[in-house]
Amino acid sequence: MTSEAKTFSLSVREDGIALVTIDVAGEAMNTLKAEFGAEIGELFAAIRADKAIKGVVLISGKPDNFVAGADINMLKACKTAEGAEQLSRMGHATMAELGKLGVPVVAAIHGPALGGGLELALACHARVCTDDAKTVLGLPEVQLGLLPGSGGTQRLPRLVGIAAALDMMLTGKQLRAKQAKKIGLVDEVVPKSILLEAAVKKAKYLAGKNLDDVHPKPGILSQLTSIPGITKLALEENAYGRKILWEQARKKLLAKTRGNYPAPERIVDAVEAGIEQGAAAGYEAEAKGFGQLVVSPQAAQLMNIFFATTEMKKDRMVAAEPRALHKIGVLGGGLMGAGIAYVTIDKAKLPVRLKDANDKGVNHGLGYSWKLINERVKRRHMTKTEASARLSQLTGTTDFSGFKGCDMVVEAVFEDLKLKHQMVADIERECGPDTIFATNTSSLPIASIAEASAKPENVIGLHYFSPVDKMPLLEIIKTDKTAPEVIATGVEFGKKQGKTVIVVNDGAGFYVNRILAPYMNEAGRILVEGVRVEQIDKSLLDFGFPVGPITLLDEVGIDVATKVGPILEKAFGERMAAPAAFARLLDDDRKGKKNGKGFYVYGPKVKKGAKDVDESVYSVLGIKPGLAMDKAVLAERCVLLMVNEAARCLDEGIIASARDGDIGAIFGIGFPPFLGGPFRYADSLGLPALVDKLETYAAKLGERFQPAELLKRMAAENRRFYG
Repeated sequence: MTSEAKTFSLSVREDGIALVTIDVAGEAMNTLKAEFGAEIGELFAAIRADKAIKGVVLISGKPDNFVAGADINMLKACKTAEGAEQLSRMGHATMAELGKLGVPVVAAIHGPALGGGLELALACHARVCTDDAKTVLGLPEVQLGLLPGSGGTQRLPRLVGIAAALDMMLTGKQLRAKQAKKIGLVDEVVPKSILLEAAVKKAKYLAGKNLDDVHPKPGILSQLTSIPGITKLALEENAYGRKILWEQARKKLLAKTRGNYPAPERIVDAVEAGIEQGAAAGYEAEAKGFGQLVVSPQAAQLMNIFFATTEMKKDRMVAAEPRALHKIGVLGGGLMGAGIAYVTIDKAKLPVRLKDANDKGVNHGLGYSWKLINERVKRRHMTKTEASARLSQLTGTTDFSGFKGCDMVVEAVFEDLKLKHQMVADIERECGPDTIFATNTSSLPIASIAEASAKPENVIGLHYFSPVDKMPLLEIIKTDKTAPEVIATGVEFGKKQGKTVIVVNDGAGFYVNRILAPYMNEAGRILVEGVRVEQIDKSLLDFGFPVGPITLLDEVGIDVATKVGPILEKAFGERMAAPAAFARLLDDDRKGKKNGKGFYVYGPKVKKGAKDVDESVYSVLGIKPGLAMDKAVLAERCVLLMVNEAARCLDEGIIASARDGDIGAIFGIGFPPFLGGPFRYADSLGLPALVDKLETYAAKLGERFQPAELLKRMAAENRRFYG
């Protein structure tokens, strides 16, 4: 018997196992939509009506994904909490009905099973997944400012335990197959070639068994034989232990979110309600929480980021075809060069020839990749064979041997214009005539570097952020001479490296560093006024930044920041000037974390985590700390200057759009995602109100707060950056 449906096709094998194949027409990924409700109801009715069916296997018709989650467009379209809550209740009803078909249902998972996709699998009686690297399981809703709304907060804790479930839901982390098996999320892990066979076998095994007791709890004795088991008994199996668990979970999440993101708290609320008050209360809390979160401003901005980055993955940025890349050269084996080499062999899967001036530099560049890949082998995220193949793509040299034939060379040497000019000449001499010269400079104008080139059309900036393997942004800088196909090649290269790419025009500080500078300078001015270091950092952490500006200065290096500062001040004048007192820091040999001497105390005896301020820094700067300043005012002074500079960048054509400016700020310097970026934040304030704030500060504190001309024009016309 075969019954065809638009998304769910049902076929019954001779052995009585029904196959339900999920295949959303016209889409690369399966996603769940409310409009499937009627079709699913017909499917369930057909299964119940066929008494020959002994079990059901759910499997994807897509080659490389199970179900990637709910359709985000569907959630974005919800205008009321009640409407979103109803979607959750529909999900609850559908998942409950799936588990009550009267026959065992097994999920056969290959590729991502995320969000609603994993909730679908959790509603089944068993889960079998492939050992393929593409197979990942998770509930990442928190990353969109949401909670799992189709029963995930209730089923997952009962399956894998409260602590493991909270860890998954509060971080949005995705588990590989073996990790999922270890915590009990899946029952079996098999090669892709036998996935269907294994799932059918599991369905047959479960046929006739008590489906309400498919996953019996382990006995007391077995739990006492392992540390996780003992921990689970102590914390999860008694009311007092659970009280501690709920308290600790909330304490930890608030330390991270600082109250800016409501979703983690609602997740804990829903799990706690289900465990302490019963399933009905848990599902009720989940539905209510889901409804409230879907229409929250935080979720709106996080979904905006999701859509923006999705658009950018498809955006070619320029109307030209990229050149083919077969081999990449990297100049410099330091932190940046080593990181660029690593993401190139690991993500872009292109061979790299790395050069440094000496063997020590080469060894560092090679060792960086070896260390990161070896860690993945230890975690069983990669086999030794895969690791060897990956590392064989990276070779090193102290001369230019092996550079012939490189399609692109990325330089990551010291910020010295003469040295970079020498690199340009060397590459044009040693490589082919069409080799692209990409500079990773963070401060020098690309046009200045291109002056040494016989073919300036082949020179481009690829500005990575440290550490390269973790930071998601790549800022591509083009000059008025950079060839369109070179820009296109840079964009394609960055995407292959797993980066979110923005293309900006050449100019001092480019975009990201240019908007960061006034923010950092204002933090410095507030410090010189007498506000304590820790108060400044805490105020910006509370605002939503991942690190405070003074900590960031220590991390980046005070010496590095003082090199960029004069370049920006020369280009843009007094508004980019750093506090004069900061020159004393370098006179005192304070470079920050790199030499263990900065604003904070460093050293082998310093414990990991919160650091103490080096109190001697105040006397070096010639200030007496103790001035109290409202944290909202403090944060506003720093942030408004960043927003103002971002508007200038858009007006000058440094960035192509508000979208690019928001993504660059979020992914490059950690502008709070829940605020959507500088331009969406400006819209949320209202441009007339923003201009008023800036003019008020300008009257009190100086010309640096004068609003950008673009903001004044748009405010006068009551316009917005979006919609």
